[in-house]
Amino acid sequence: MARIQSSGRSEEGQALALTAAEFHVLIALLDGQLHGYGIMQRILDHSDGKLRIGPGTLYRTIQRLLDGQMIEESHSRPRPERDDPRRRYYSLTARGRSVLDEEAARMQKFVRLARNKRMRLASTGPET
Repeated sequence: MARIQSSGRSEEGQALALTAAEFHVLIALLDGQLHGYGIMQRILDHSDGKLRIGPGTLYRTIQRLLDGQMIEESHSRPRPERDDPRRRYYSLTARGRSVLDEEAARMQKFVRLARNKRMRLASTGPET
């Protein structure tokens, strides 16, 4: 059994699955840097209002992604009239984009598998 490391990889070097919160935060940052509340709003928008990530979950997730070097705190800021100095902005790193791509490919594989199984079940019809 592979032991989990905080780097997002097993000891054998295989990519580990992201949590749902990690996946959604990385997706939210694909379009550019955001602050915490902006990330929560983007996730809400992407899910058509069905997925809410609370502040506790969000900031624990952000810390894990920072520790895993999948996101970084951005040093560029919006124009002063649109900024609040208390906000911290985050952006996706190249590593984060790579892990996100791997996770999306892994998820697509399982979606295809589920669809294929469902099609086979539908073609056999109900058992009598």
